[in-house]
Amino acid sequence: MPRAMKDSGIKWIGFIPAEWTIIKIKHLCNKEKNSFQDGDWIESPFITNEGIRYLTTGNVGDGIFKRQGNGHISEDTFAELNCKYAYPNDLVISRLNAPYGRACILPSDEKEYVLAVDIVILRTDHDKRYLCYLMQCQGYQNTVQDEAKGTTMKRISRTNLGNIYLPIAPLEEQQRIADYLDGECARIDSIVEKTRASIVEYKKLKQAIITRAVTKGMRPARPMKDSGIEWLGEIPADWEIKKLKTCISFVNGFAFESSALEKEGIFPVIRIGDIKNGKVDFQNTNFINEATVLIEQFRIKKDDILIAMSGATVGKLAYITDEPPVSFINQRVGIIRSSLGKFIYYYLSTDNFLKYILLLSDGTAQPNISTKNINDYYVVFPPLEEQEEIAAYLDGKTAAIDSLIEKKGRLVTELERLKKSLIFEYVTGKKEAPERT
Repeated sequence: MPRAMKDSGIKWIGFIPAEWTIIKIKHLCNKEKNSFQDGDWIESPFITNEGIRYLTTGNVGDGIFKRQGNGHISEDTFAELNCKYAYPNDLVISRLNAPYGRACILPSDEKEYVLAVDIVILRTDHDKRYLCYLMQCQGYQNTVQDEAKGTTMKRISRTNLGNIYLPIAPLEEQQRIADYLDGECARIDSIVEKTRASIVEYKKLKQAIITRAVTKGMRPARPMKDSGIEWLGEIPADWEIKKLKTCISFVNGFAFESSALEKEGIFPVIRIGDIKNGKVDFQNTNFINEATVLIEQFRIKKDDILIAMSGATVGKLAYITDEPPVSFINQRVGIIRSSLGKFIYYYLSTDNFLKYILLLSDGTAQPNISTKNINDYYVVFPPLEEQEEIAAYLDGKTAAIDSLIEKKGRLVTELERLKKSLIFEYVTGKKEAPERT
């Protein structure tokens, strides 16, 4: 028989079983010490490589603990700052960064932890797995985000987080729901993990095909010669090696005033973040409303190669296949122009070019590449006919691999959406978890 339902009075939750309740997060805590308390404010000089493990919001994933970082504090610092311990199996909630309000359960990697100030410890007599699943619901996370404040970095206050309502099942049913979701989500996660691993392999295959084609060609066995460059090895005997500057012109981006950029307007201004998957994404650009002679040299044209000049995605490229709308490059984006066009694009798409950039950056926090660095990069030059042959071959091969990667990416998205939907249906009582056997 369908069980009786009632309106929760909370929009994102909707109807819940009649015997369930709606409880504020702050009222879920028990009487244990430091229940529903923030972590500690620990400044970087106190962080060391050994001692008590120090966790930040980066360790709090959406329902999972993320093993990253290696920060610790000493016992003396712990005592001096009057810190509080977190322990394995504690439920912790992040107040900072999207998805806001995400939670995870601490693992048994250490016997105790110290948490950053933007992490809340919630000690409770409710099933922590059930609460952790609740905090993966999109409606909950949207509600938390709506309460987050700040300009450069938004966060929700512990007070506001504590006043958010959650649907709470009787304890035995919480445990049954958590058991069921543990199994179902593990199956989905396994498929997602395998799919993501196959995407990585396809990307490696794509790189291998590109590197082989632009350094060895695709023609049958023929005379080879030593390139004199370690990573290149041997190349066809009739190929040449020259610096990139011998066949390109380079344009560094224009420093548009931030006040001149608008969310809507006439002429798109391309930033590093608009370079995606070898193309320019014109959907979320900033705009200017006046194109003067001064900025004409920064205008994007057909067959241009755009390159990210700094940041986490330094070296990222986009090839302008078709005539683009009238648009311009912002600072930190460069244009490489060459009559060799697509061949140069593929040559710079190899991992070796990225390694060259990172080597020049020498491990700095903000990797970057200069015009001189680009000009001084060594490039192999097949005869023009073979360049065109290689580019056409790679167009077909990479398009086929990109199509497979895109399909697998869509599968991952669908599986993650399915998982979120499954969690919501059971933790809000829309569906009833089977009895434990």
